[in-house]
Amino acid sequence: MVAVKIKFRRSPVSGREGTVYYQVSHRCTVRQIDTPYKLFPTEWDKRQSVIVATSSDENRRRYLSMLDKKIAEDMERLEHIIATLKQDKRLFTADDVASVFSSGGRCCAFYVFMQAVIAELKQLGKVRTCETYHSALNSFMRFLDGREILLDDMNSELMISYEAWLESKDISRNTISFYMRILRATYNRAVEKGMTAQRFPFKHVYTGVEKTMKRALPLGVIKQLSMLDLSHKPVRSRARDMLLFSFYTRGMSLIDMAFLRKKDLNNGVLSYRRKKTGRLLFIKWEPCMQEIVERYSTSDSPYLLPIISKPGVEERKQYINESHCINRHLKALGKELGLSVPLTHYVARHSWASAAQSRNIPIAIISEGMGHDSEATTRIYLTSLDSAVIDKANSLILKSLQGM
Repeated sequence: MVAVKIKFRRSPVSGREGTVYYQVSHRCTVRQIDTPYKLFPTEWDKRQSVIVATSSDENRRRYLSMLDKKIAEDMERLEHIIATLKQDKRLFTADDVASVFSSGGRCCAFYVFMQAVIAELKQLGKVRTCETYHSALNSFMRFLDGREILLDDMNSELMISYEAWLESKDISRNTISFYMRILRATYNRAVEKGMTAQRFPFKHVYTGVEKTMKRALPLGVIKQLSMLDLSHKPVRSRARDMLLFSFYTRGMSLIDMAFLRKKDLNNGVLSYRRKKTGRLLFIKWEPCMQEIVERYSTSDSPYLLPIISKPGVEERKQYINESHCINRHLKALGKELGLSVPLTHYVARHSWASAAQSRNIPIAIISEGMGHDSEATTRIYLTSLDSAVIDKANSLILKSLQGM
């Protein structure tokens, strides 16, 4: 009597996803067949050995629904394998069943496999990478109109069609390349795991990086932005102020601004660790920075700026929503001013670097001031810089701004 059961193995780390596996029992031998299917303990009914959808997230429910289908297909294939082995009228073992199943490959759905990859990235704490993978996957699924595609069906013709579809949506070349590189990395991981054969489906699509248009604004425009009376448009005014705060703090990224805590400001020095590189930076606190902070009341919050309005409540989601809002209003403001450069928060970082370079501030100081961690050329000549040198550079830029 051959028995096949669907089992769930919890992760040894609390709060992380476990793995679905199959248990084959025959002739007093038990063998396990691993799968790439990941679940949280709350999504598994142990008594009935079935998946339960506990999440209200549509993407998660869709993922669980696809897992249900894949498990049903696997069980059907196992039944077929067992029936075939029985017809051979020879003795076979649980090892034989597992071997035949594995040698036939697990023609997993790309969506299911990529969701498993995203889950692994989430376990590693790579939140930003998870978000970019979700964006790429959602785009690809919109192209497929929600239909399931197997790893074995990923080919060059499909990806060329996807590239053409993206181009028809006026998606930029760099964004297209970004999506393609993420999908390619996921596909290659499936190849490494033996989930599918290497067919090089991305061979004929664009995966390079084109130079983008210059995004720096001259100091005159930064000055113009700071002098604008936006009191009648408070949301747009706040977006403008967040851009200015970034410029004042040597191009600080919005995510680092969002999570600045009041305790990070001590004795006239603001300290923070860049989320992108992990580098610890120190910035001399200037009056223009204080003016922006005082403009917004955050008395009931541990944060310095009004980006996370409800501390402790889905803070990452709040940051993402506020980021979209800020950039939307900045773009509208840029159009009103007739700027040739699309105005986004990231423009502040480019503008600070450009302003520093125009004042003949050495590249080494600019690199250190912005917290770059991959300036190989700069690192050859520089091991460390006194933060006072960087503060002097920033003060020079801000004085130039005030004197215009």
